[in-house]
Amino acid sequence: MVSVSLKRFWTDERGLSLTETLLIMPIVLTILIVMVEAGVAVFQWNQSTKAAQIGARVAAVSSPIVGDTAYAALSADWTSTGEGDSVNGSTIAVSCGPSGPACDQQRLARLLTGSDTNCDPLQTTLGAVVGMCDVAPFIGLNNVQVTYYRSGLGYIGRPGGPVTNITVELRNLTFDFLLLDDLIPAFGTLTMPAQPVSITSEDVNDCKDTCP
Repeated sequence: MVSVSLKRFWTDERGLSLTETLLIMPIVLTILIVMVEAGVAVFQWNQSTKAAQIGARVAAVSSPIVGDTAYAALSADWTSTGEGDSVNGSTIAVSCGPSGPACDQQRLARLLTGSDTNCDPLQTTLGAVVGMCDVAPFIGLNNVQVTYYRSGLGYIGRPGGPVTNITVELRNLTFDFLLLDDLIPAFGTLTMPAQPVSITSEDVNDCKDTCP
């Protein structure tokens, strides 16, 4: 009697589809979650990269984010015997942000929010200068590092000082996942790369302070 029941049990296929579904479903759900979360991470990475590009472009035509006093150090030994001569002096760099002295907060805010001081891309004023957080709202003032390097380009005696290379990069930003950082706290500490973007300066004056 017992042997007949076991034989019937092993040959009975009722509920087989449900069993297979229960075995496969966790794997399928895991793959879907990983795909969605990877897409979220890539999207945030793209946002921050574009924001850094915008920040560098705005910085090239804005008053020095490091402040006028710090920026003046780039002209400390900017001497020559005539117009067009090569740079005489050592390489100099000044920076501000999370890894250096504090930036000029008013100028940094303009870099971050644009000329309309608004971080919402849907409410950006027509014709206003776009800021970094208009593209990536999760970027704050304490995430932006700005560095000015004396490039050696341009003419000695230039009224605005030496032409500089400006690098804007993001610091201390972490990925904000939909579920993974709640389920596994370690994912909430994954840091985005700094993604530095460099550009050659232009007039370095946004006319918000003084214009020549």
